[in-house]
Amino acid sequence: MHTMWKGSISFGLVNIPVKMYTATEDKDIRFRQLHKEDHSPIRYQKTCQACEKEVNNEDIVKGYEYQPGEYVIIEESDLKELEPEATKSIEILDFVDLKEIDPIYFDKTYYLSPGETGTKAYALLKSAMDEMNKIAIAKIIIRAKESLAAVRIYKKCIVLETIFYPDEIRDYTQVPGIPEKEDNVNANELKMAKQIIENLSTSFEPEKYSNDYRQKLLEIIEAKIDGKETKLAPQAKRTNVVDLMTALQASLEETKGKKKQTRTRKKSEQLVNT
Repeated sequence: MHTMWKGSISFGLVNIPVKMYTATEDKDIRFRQLHKEDHSPIRYQKTCQACEKEVNNEDIVKGYEYQPGEYVIIEESDLKELEPEATKSIEILDFVDLKEIDPIYFDKTYYLSPGETGTKAYALLKSAMDEMNKIAIAKIIIRAKESLAAVRIYKKCIVLETIFYPDEIRDYTQVPGIPEKEDNVNANELKMAKQIIENLSTSFEPEKYSNDYRQKLLEIIEAKIDGKETKLAPQAKRTNVVDLMTALQASLEETKGKKKQTRTRKKSEQLVNT
């Protein structure tokens, strides 16, 4: 892995040297836009909307649109004054319970490994947090940007997850159509819905999930590279059931079979492991 940041975890008066690595990767398949006639890549140019001329980078300034068509110009010197003090420290502010943080706050995850002289202190912090089931709320500066972060334990590693500030989370009350009351929920329908959830409930096994769309797209790409004709199996048609009770009953019957399959699979795995 490529080291993207080096610094330390500031833990009281203790500084733990760490290296940071990106924990996730974007595996989306991206396409280049090509000229239809000769398949040459399309190049994009920066042009001025008023004079329709191409503009070089040195002729571009930053502007904030405070009302339609009206801009205030922000100079690089203005931004320099606002830059946070250059520090290579993950400053722990508080320790909290993980369950207190809603997943909506989490943004991007990074692995932290101990620096050359930080192995013992790293292990100490990891063990203490693990045994107390706590995570740390910290601040970190990455690429001149200050971010709020959660420092927690993932398996045998300390990870840092940048998290959104409260004012960056949109108020759910702005979402249209959310029912204000739940007193119109039918008791029988609720019972069946709970049964369906129970039938589909299992332990989280991330390895059993895959991106089917990406896999099919890769198969098409490989087939085209090999000069083969591409064919995909048709998807099963889903019945459009309008009546809620009928849909619940059909779903309940379908999920009973899935629950039985899950039990059979787990028993087979247990037999193999014994």
